[in-house]
Amino acid sequence: MTRTVLITGGTSGIGRAIARRFAADRAEVFITGRTPDTVERTAKELGVHGVVCDASDPGQAEACAARLDELDVLVNAAGGLPRTASGEAPALEVLLAQWHANLAQNLLTAVLTTTSVQDKLTSGSSVISIGSIGAERRGGSYGAAKAALAAWNASLSAELAPQRVTCNVISAGYITDTNFFHGQLSDERHRALVEETHNKRPGTVDDIAQTAYFLASPGARHITGQTLHVNGGAFTTR
Repeated sequence: MTRTVLITGGTSGIGRAIARRFAADRAEVFITGRTPDTVERTAKELGVHGVVCDASDPGQAEACAARLDELDVLVNAAGGLPRTASGEAPALEVLLAQWHANLAQNLLTAVLTTTSVQDKLTSGSSVISIGSIGAERRGGSYGAAKAALAAWNASLSAELAPQRVTCNVISAGYITDTNFFHGQLSDERHRALVEETHNKRPGTVDDIAQTAYFLASPGARHITGQTLHVNGGAFTTR
């Protein structure tokens, strides 16, 4: 049976890798992004459906949801470090804009998208949100937004579990081949991030994609309300 999969932020990095993994399983995959040309090009390259959508906008989230009849897998992958311009604005206004941007991109995109498709989730559906190791250490407004994502996921899991819907967060560590650092990551910082891991390698987008694929599989039906840390041991739990 063909599954229907929606992946926000699916045009690059982790979201694109997850879309590629589900497409390889012959799922009907929908990816979203904010830039029409990028959405169209990526959808064509992956053989999936492209939807232009800013998931932090309620109207656009609802319009995207309206394209779906039923949804088996939702992956909230939209997010990242927003670029905020300071200009001549007062310091507190700059700070407020930074926090608003991080909350919008890294928390509200998931909340709005999930809520907009909630009545389309079926018994056995999976909701997967992409978190970050930044929620555990010196993450600033970005880390705070990702920590809030995990807290929201726990309550969402309790709400949707009676419908046999699982809800989990994948907390990603340092992942290469993304535009997260906007090209500003130094070689020294790269080495330091790798050194923090136990296995002495950076994560890859495929590490996260395979984890997402597992969480949407029959073998993960009793895993819900969890934050799974995929970081090579850079942050550990017990």
